Amino acid sequence: MPANSFLGVFAKSPLKPLEQHINVVHKCSQGLVPFFKAVFANDWEKAEKAQQEISALEKRADELKRELRVNLPGGIFMPIQRQDVLDLITQQDKIANKSKDISGRILGRQLNIPVLLQPQFLEYLKRCLDATKQAKKVINELDDLLETGFRGRELRLVEEMIEELDSIEDDTDTLQIKLRKDLLGLEKDLNPVDVMFLYSIIEWVGALADISERVGSRLELMLAN
Repeated sequence: MPANSFLGVFAKSPLKPLEQHINVVHKCSQGLVPFFKAVFANDWEKAEKAQQEISALEKRADELKRELRVNLPGGIFMPIQRQDVLDLITQQDKIANKSKDISGRILGRQLNIPVLLQPQFLEYLKRCLDATKQAKKVINELDDLLETGFRGRELRLVEEMIEELDSIEDDTDTLQIKLRKDLLGLEKDLNPVDVMFLYSIIEWVGALADISERVGSRLELMLAN
């Protein structure tokens, strides 16, 4: 997007670029579902294609992040600080980065998820992605928040959405504990190096929810100020 066009977006809505970015980030993270379904089926050609799509979206998110950093006017008048906008987009971008890292690590090693773990792993993944979806919903309320002067019913709605985001993240913690426990029970039958990588992947998938919660927390702090 040319600089003048991007500045035009700011003129129309100072917070619109954040919404554009989180929408791409969320789409990137959602690509993990078809990716892991291909992994479960040992279809590495299909997994590679899904990983390439994730990488392309991660790259697009990076581009949007850079455009915002370069073009965000220093003197724009908003109820929030310029640095808060930059901090928020940095957190958002970490979701896309982590999605790329997860898919790249799995594909690079052609790491299989044990069949006995696949149903609950998919449940865990989808719940973590519920968090990224909720973060997207929260950020997409920024325009309405701006119109209401960051107060009133819209503010309460966003606060409730952030509370729901916290609840989702709590669910992912519970699911992760169970998944790690079940993996422990299978360790003796698995390649020790694969086990190490599996624990890492479980943690990285959980990070999607953790980072999403931090997006909500960052916005909550902005609203409190």
